[in-house]
Amino acid sequence: MSLLKVNKEKCIGCGICARVCPKNYIGMTVEKVPIAAGLTCIDCGHCVAVCPQSALDHAHAPLNGQILLDNTPVFNAEMAETFLRSRRSIRVYKEDAVQKNKILKLLDVARLAPTGNNTQGVQYLVIDNKDTLQAITQATIAWMDEAISLGEASATHFTDLVEHYHKTGIDVILRNAPCFILALSEKNFARGRDNTHFSLAYAELFASSLGLGTCYAGLVEACARSGYQPLLNVLDIPEELIVTGGIIVGYPKYSYKRLVDRAPLKVTWR
Repeated sequence: MSLLKVNKEKCIGCGICARVCPKNYIGMTVEKVPIAAGLTCIDCGHCVAVCPQSALDHAHAPLNGQILLDNTPVFNAEMAETFLRSRRSIRVYKEDAVQKNKILKLLDVARLAPTGNNTQGVQYLVIDNKDTLQAITQATIAWMDEAISLGEASATHFTDLVEHYHKTGIDVILRNAPCFILALSEKNFARGRDNTHFSLAYAELFASSLGLGTCYAGLVEACARSGYQPLLNVLDIPEELIVTGGIIVGYPKYSYKRLVDRAPLKVTWR
């Protein structure tokens, strides 16, 4: 059964919907009416979103669920560059808890990130219980200690952090952030990690508009993905899911005054 519904009174036969369709699901009849061509549809909603006449509807991306844009918002280049460059990984936070409505807004934007073939498939576990956060840090440190004692190659990256933790007691894993967001996907979902990175990148960029700071928690992800059972026991995620990423979230204690540079740009033209 076709996923498309065409209002023939509104349709002008421009064919834009067919041209933007990423999977060639839409074809055009001789009468220049859009039809389902029988190929795979990924429910991206491009066809409905692009139609200049609001003549097309889609069962899985309905017209009434899309927001009309009077003008597509575009930053000027200078503003966009400053915004992107000003993002920092925050590792020192205020003790203030982050309101749940802000976390929900953050993740509602994160879910809109691009994903391979519109597969999406990322869900989130939000942890803001102090005891649980501390247990996550302790389990991750124990995993790093074990790697160091076994002389594993990856352990060379852990040594300084672990020594600092044992010497000072300072949380070098979750940085005493009041909130930790774990991204999860199904074990057999091949695109889970890639899709997660897109979604968390959206979250990290959007966070500043809510007054929040973030930092990627790669060590917790690595520990979980290694199958380290003490950490998995703390996280207590369903058997069919795996950790595909995570970010700490909170209110930054300090504000940065300058834009930091990166390594010089390297480009090769062919």
